[in-house]
Amino acid sequence: MASDIITPNPVASADLIAQSDEKIYVASQWQLMWWRFRKHKMAIAGGIVLILFYIVTLFWEFIAPYNPLRYDVKYTFVPPQWPVFYDSAGFHFPPIVYGLKPRRDPETLAMVFDVDKETRLQLRFFVRGDPYELWGIFPSDLHLFGLEKGGQQVFILGSDRLGRDMLTRILAGTRISMTIGLVGVFVSLILGILIGGASGFYGGSVDMVIQRVIEFLRSIPTIPLWMGLSAAVPSNWPPTRVYFGITVILSLIGWTGMARVVRGKFLSLREEDFVMAARLCGSSESRIIIRHMVPSFLSHIIASVTMSIPGMILSETSLSFLGLGMRPPAVSWGVLLQEAQNLQAVALAPWLLLPGLAVIIAVLAYNFLGDGLRDAADPYAR
Repeated sequence: MASDIITPNPVASADLIAQSDEKIYVASQWQLMWWRFRKHKMAIAGGIVLILFYIVTLFWEFIAPYNPLRYDVKYTFVPPQWPVFYDSAGFHFPPIVYGLKPRRDPETLAMVFDVDKETRLQLRFFVRGDPYELWGIFPSDLHLFGLEKGGQQVFILGSDRLGRDMLTRILAGTRISMTIGLVGVFVSLILGILIGGASGFYGGSVDMVIQRVIEFLRSIPTIPLWMGLSAAVPSNWPPTRVYFGITVILSLIGWTGMARVVRGKFLSLREEDFVMAARLCGSSESRIIIRHMVPSFLSHIIASVTMSIPGMILSETSLSFLGLGMRPPAVSWGVLLQEAQNLQAVALAPWLLLPGLAVIIAVLAYNFLGDGLRDAADPYAR
């Protein structure tokens, strides 16, 4: 019995530990970040969700079953017609959708839609439907799913007060709501690093002037500032120009937080030995800032950027919800939530709040991803 017991080999264990340590010592910064990041399960899940969102952003015309501006007043406030994979007839793939029986409510005279289980509509993949231009360049009428062309319309997530498909409009709104955060944060990041870096690196009167400007901008109430800047956007501008106008507005407001973060880090780093060594080697000030100081607090920049993007998304949603941002016929999550301003409409059609659920999911995914990237980029983490 004693001869069957396997004792660990201390030499082999020491070799494995040595190999593991050697692998860490020779790894690049990005490899170390990836090894730490993949241990953060919620960050991985948030990244996957965001990848799916941006796939929708790129190809929503193909994924959506209809044109977002298509309407039919006969189908106003239709409840969601959920796909059915299994019923008394067995398993269905592709799924089916039960039909609807419209009737007039005798008390309110409102149109009411009852589920008709006798009518089964078969969903199909890669069907021909409403024409569109992918990215405004490639004409097509192929959609990922839907009913056969010319058949009855189906509303997976219900319809709004004009009989427009909510699923299509939510998918269409993803492009504006998800990209305005990226563009706005990119501009804010550039302004924040340049202005905040100059403030912390040079100090003195430069620092004093920049900080007073930042304090003035941050002291202005947000909503009146939004209203004032949005009023400067002409009402006759096309949706594309309004999009860039709102992006500039959000960037002009959002750079102050990044500038404060960068300024604080520069104040603590400008007297470090590696900065002095770079100066003695003849490096220019721009090279010291870009190649030496900014990478040293990359984790702070990543955390600030990933937290700023959902802030931009929420800001665009708030502006459009208040009627100060994107305007119809442009479609964004904030524009869609304007339909939910009427409490009576929400009581009758709670599915009008579904764009708000999309906002919540996107913001949570960015927050989880930001936490994972911040921990992975921390130079003091193991």
